Amino acid sequence: MTKMSEFNIALIKGDGIGPEIVNGAVTVLDAVAEKYGHKFNYTDVLMGGCAIDATGVPLPQETIDICKASDSVLLGAVGGPKWDNCPQRPEKGLLGIRKALGLYSNLRPSILKPQLKDASPLKDEKLKNGLNVMVVRELTGGIYFGERKNAEDGSWASDEERYSVEEVKRIGKIAFETAMLRDKRVVSVDKANVLDSSKLWRRTMDELAKEYPEVTLSHMYVDNAAMQLAINPAQFDVICTSNIFGDILSDLSSAIAGSIGMLPSASLGASKCGMYEPIHGSAPDIAGQDKANPIATIVSAAMMLEMSFGLIDEAKAINDAVDKVLNMDYRTPDIYSEGMKKVGCKEMAALIAKNI
Repeated sequence: MTKMSEFNIALIKGDGIGPEIVNGAVTVLDAVAEKYGHKFNYTDVLMGGCAIDATGVPLPQETIDICKASDSVLLGAVGGPKWDNCPQRPEKGLLGIRKALGLYSNLRPSILKPQLKDASPLKDEKLKNGLNVMVVRELTGGIYFGERKNAEDGSWASDEERYSVEEVKRIGKIAFETAMLRDKRVVSVDKANVLDSSKLWRRTMDELAKEYPEVTLSHMYVDNAAMQLAINPAQFDVICTSNIFGDILSDLSSAIAGSIGMLPSASLGASKCGMYEPIHGSAPDIAGQDKANPIATIVSAAMMLEMSFGLIDEAKAINDAVDKVLNMDYRTPDIYSEGMKKVGCKEMAALIAKNI
């Protein structure tokens, strides 16, 4: 049994289904705490649309302060059509908290669970070698953080794509070090045939590769990478790419895995404090109906236990419990098929907790 430890976790439940899925993850974390003798202290903070409603801004300073003082952050989802016409969009809070916490890397694993193979849009022959891809996405640079300009008459707008050598090096190191723990292959994705920022990206990755002689580095244009993910996803081990390309490719790889409701992500910086979240959105159309799939948030919590807290056995216990429940044929509506046992968000979380 792991030595008893105490951790402070900031909970950003957010909007839509966010509160439901985070509550489900807390149910599972409490089961882990009871079994392994840990203590998890939770603090609810506001971000997104709910923060706009309560304070007028998507990211209050109090939220930043509490998150910085915590050991890690567990996030549900933010945004929704309710706030489409607000001066500040809820998603601005997400960009802001990443910047405030210095979270420059986003790790998104896409793993095809055998129980959900039928849910993948790819044919069986495309999946015969499985799917286990880690997308390492740069998170605080690029076009999402570049200078924005708009014509006064609304006739044009521009967004700047900008990267420095240091920004590429630090995300590249994460990718190479991640690959060292896996199959030692990195595909760096860019658009170096068109963009100067991508040419810098490619040069920097080539230089960095000299520090990791055991890792095989290859390059791929982003349009080809998207096609190759659909044709032969097993060829990829670690994908390293920019903010916008990573945003798109990680959603594509998750769709191949069968359901966006199953996959976690970790946002990390130079410290052990990270932010962990499902890769899906706030799904306001099913909010409050107990239809959401909490598994992506639950396995995000497992990533938090392993990567920020060093609780490897506890993280494995969560992932094993998820597999047990899926093997028992329990499914939330998004992954349900005929002959399975349909359950809601609360019951799915309770079943996983019971199997810890």
